[in-house]
Amino acid sequence: QVQLRESGGGSVQPGESLRLSCIGTGVRDYAVGWFRQAPGKERQFVASIAPRKWDGGSSIYGNSVLGRFTISRDDAQSAVYLQMNNLKPEDTGMYYCAQRSGQLTRSVASEYGYWGQGTQVTVSS
Repeated sequence: QVQLRESGGGSVQPGESLRLSCIGTGVRDYAVGWFRQAPGKERQFVASIAPRKWDGGSSIYGNSVLGRFTISRDDAQSAVYLQMNNLKPEDTGMYYCAQRSGQLTRSVASEYGYWGQGTQVTVSS
């Protein structure tokens, strides 16, 4: 059974940074993505990364986080990270880690079959 566990969320001020972690037994072999959802809004794609053995672990990003967020993986730790820099109030939301059953990165939530419980990120002055 696939289980994903997120951590690293918190409350920060605009311009600060956070690093989210996603730990799961299958993250080394499949594409993993991060999504976020603010209250009253649809779930939004943040980033996705392919397995290292597939295309060297290529990644894609949502337009709103490009240049500020970086997704990476540590296969020894069975982890995928989301480094978030220069955070803005509009980055506030619940952040979810998700895993596909395939190796290709995808930006659509329905392409991911496994989800964690989420970790809250709040950016406010």
